[in-house]
Amino acid sequence: MTPTTLNAGTTMQTTAPASSYNHAIGYLRAILVVMVVAHHAALGYHPFAPPLNASLTVDPRWWQAFPVVDVQRWSGATLLVGFNDVFFMSLMFFLSGLFVWPGLKAKGAPSFLRGRALRLGLPFILAAAILAPLAYYPSYLQLATHAGFAGFWSQWLSLGQWPAGPAWFIWVLLAFDAIAAALFTWRPKWGEALAMRMAGASARPWTAFAALAAISALAYIPLAIAVNSMRWSSFGPFTFQTSRILHYFAYFVAGIGIGALDLQNGLLSVNGKLARRWGRWVTAGLVAFIIAAGFTIAATTNLDSQGWTIAAHAGFVAACAAISFAFVAVFLRFANRQSAAMDSLRRNSYAIYLLHYVFVNWLQYALLPAGMPGLAKLCIVFLGATALSWTTAAMLRRIPAVAHIV
Repeated sequence: MTPTTLNAGTTMQTTAPASSYNHAIGYLRAILVVMVVAHHAALGYHPFAPPLNASLTVDPRWWQAFPVVDVQRWSGATLLVGFNDVFFMSLMFFLSGLFVWPGLKAKGAPSFLRGRALRLGLPFILAAAILAPLAYYPSYLQLATHAGFAGFWSQWLSLGQWPAGPAWFIWVLLAFDAIAAALFTWRPKWGEALAMRMAGASARPWTAFAALAAISALAYIPLAIAVNSMRWSSFGPFTFQTSRILHYFAYFVAGIGIGALDLQNGLLSVNGKLARRWGRWVTAGLVAFIIAAGFTIAATTNLDSQGWTIAAHAGFVAACAAISFAFVAVFLRFANRQSAAMDSLRRNSYAIYLLHYVFVNWLQYALLPAGMPGLAKLCIVFLGATALSWTTAAMLRRIPAVAHIV
């Protein structure tokens, strides 16, 4: 991502000169990675976290989402996890899409894909093969009867799949990049054509919001009705949330369209309408989230009501777009100046994303015997995992081959 661009929802290097680099977008990507760390730290203390089964092979395998479950809970984790889940992965796909078209135009499809395979494919393989089993080992150690690593490895190989943890985002992003490159080969001007269609909306944030919400609703709601909205599909290490895959692709394509325009003068201009009216967007995001949460609660308590279910799905779509716009607006308004600390976080954020799950799960496991409130444990895990993954990332990036990739 001179500074890096995170075409993985995290930050890699970009060749754009410092004078034209959009610091607000780079810093937003970095903060989203920190929010991912907080999200996973909170899951161990979620009041509705399900207990572990007698074996990792027994269904339902909730341990893949809740690797460590503490008896100490914090009710606020429900709000934190619910808020993040509404928008942050969608926004990461959108931000990743911003840099796709400039990369395709500068390098061509073959060279672009080779770079993506190196910066996304190789880390995914390493994360799935090494980091994921290491991160999930504490899940096995919590079982009433366990036989050390040999027993864990035996159950792991019997799963019929290979859980990759948070690295699912990376392979999905690589697949989206491959689709974009294929379209570029077939229609070399499709990005500019999309940008032309979006040019008017870019000058009118509310129009852009409405368009994004409408398109993502078409991509998400029918699929969420057809399959359980919480269902995940897996084949080998390749996992994705079934109902949201087209929704994520819609955000990714929207990012490509915006990225094909001038980031300094369009929707993402630090002096544009979106940035100037950040307060309205924060209000809209909070209101949309509250409404979406209400619809979701109603749908959960009225399981036989198709109307409430559709309303909950529509609420998710609207809240996702509104909160995403709110975060972009706030960062454009207040995080557009260079900061040494934020530059360090931005440079290391991709590696933090790859590494943090190991530290989160092992810290949660280490704190299981401690008689501390859930909130205190969550804070220790969050701060500790952030510091450890940030420090480890900075150390690993001193190795030239690693720095070239992350």
